[in-house]
Amino acid sequence: MEGARIARVQLNRPDLRFPLPERFAERLAGQRILSLGRRAKYITLDTENGPALICHLGMSGSFRIESDGDDATPGRFHHPRSRASGHDHVVFHLEDSPAGAARIVFNDPRRFGFMLFADGAAASHPMLAGLGVEPTGNALDGPTLSRLFAGKRAPLKAALLDQGLIAGLGNIYVSEALWQAGLSPKREAGTLAAGRGHAARAGRLADSIRDVIRQAIAAGGSSLRDYVHADGSLGYFQHTFRVYDREGKPCPRPGCGGHVKRIVQSGRSTFFCPACQR
Repeated sequence: MEGARIARVQLNRPDLRFPLPERFAERLAGQRILSLGRRAKYITLDTENGPALICHLGMSGSFRIESDGDDATPGRFHHPRSRASGHDHVVFHLEDSPAGAARIVFNDPRRFGFMLFADGAAASHPMLAGLGVEPTGNALDGPTLSRLFAGKRAPLKAALLDQGLIAGLGNIYVSEALWQAGLSPKREAGTLAAGRGHAARAGRLADSIRDVIRQAIAAGGSSLRDYVHADGSLGYFQHTFRVYDREGKPCPRPGCGGHVKRIVQSGRSTFFCPACQR
């Protein structure tokens, strides 16, 4: 999409999770796409003279890439991808695309995804303005975690899922990072900011978060249920889960001898080893 011009936008319904912005197709038509980006779980698209577009995939949304003159989606499919026309809600018809793609189709069977405009920078939109620090790169380190969790009595798992503190961490990778750091999801978050050994714990967790995300990206993500890439390929990180969805299995940490336990925290399943995660 980067560098291409939006020839027209085809809307097959007026809303997704929320109503689409007024004059949605009209305001995007003719705009050249300058760049695509990401903030937490949002995709951002900057145009030359128009509004910034903010997209969220929801639970089942995906972008399908179709080549000009070819209705077949590129790539090999391991799981069936929804191609039912009733779920093709928004179609971006492109011209001058560097990749030669002519159509970008947003398909969303559950319709939990959404698209919004930001008249200024995407980061200033209310959906994004309150988001916390990104979990990748050097912005997240031990001192930052200590500062964010200071005085918080909430369980560590809940604090890590708080998007106002750290943006974009989900249930799977939090469970995996806590196991790698050897920290219990039930531990008070504030213990990473105070007490003996707090600095070491905070630094270890920050390193584990970045490492788990790095491993997941290298594996192409986690393909659970209906998630696949735009070219149809799967992610394979789920094949290396240490604790997530492994209730009752032996803990893979060498010399531990414990077994993975499942508990429910704030309505979400948490998987951890009570023997080695403290």
